[in-house]
Amino acid sequence: MPAEEQKGRFLSTAGLRARGWSPGMVRRLLGPADSRRPNPHFPTAPQIRLYRWERVVTAERSAEFRTAAGDAARRSAAARAAALRRRKEVLARIAAEPIEVPRMAPARLAALAAEHHAGWGGHGGPGGAATTPPDSPAPPEGWPSDTPTATARHQVDYLLHHLTRYDELLRGLRGSTGRSAAAALLARRVYAAISEAYPHLARECERRMPAPGVGPSCG
Repeated sequence: MPAEEQKGRFLSTAGLRARGWSPGMVRRLLGPADSRRPNPHFPTAPQIRLYRWERVVTAERSAEFRTAAGDAARRSAAARAAALRRRKEVLARIAAEPIEVPRMAPARLAALAAEHHAGWGGHGGPGGAATTPPDSPAPPEGWPSDTPTATARHQVDYLLHHLTRYDELLRGLRGSTGRSAAAALLARRVYAAISEAYPHLARECERRMPAPGVGPSCG
């Protein structure tokens, strides 16, 4: 408990949350706050609600609190289990989903990629906005835009543009950890499929390939 709360024998809503209180339990068992104070970090934010220590302890000794706390703990555990189950299901689907890369002659791919690149205004958005396509990590500073390496970069960008439908596999995943792992797995599979279909793009795909557990570089 923070020193200022100990001194005044008050508990804030954050302090109550640390003790297992949910917002609904606070409303039902404690009701209106006993005092308020300004938020020390955000002066314009709503004031912090404070509850007298004696009232909190008395409520925590009641059978109603024990029942509500048990129900809240079970709901929290069930939510965590459901999130873990969704994550495992999505990872399994990503691991099993065939990645279908458009196949064409290298010259045809190069021509379409150049047209796609020009449509983005030289790695900008439509109309030439100074933004990088979302699936394309920036090249090292000073990297020329007319080298074979840059051409490979444009071709990978073009292929990624046609593979965004695989992002649907990530829908329904919440939480940065689960989504990041799933997106990284999807990116590794997409880049591996591009490398297999077009060996001359393998080096560019390897440059973009996220390490296991690293956040998405495609999608």
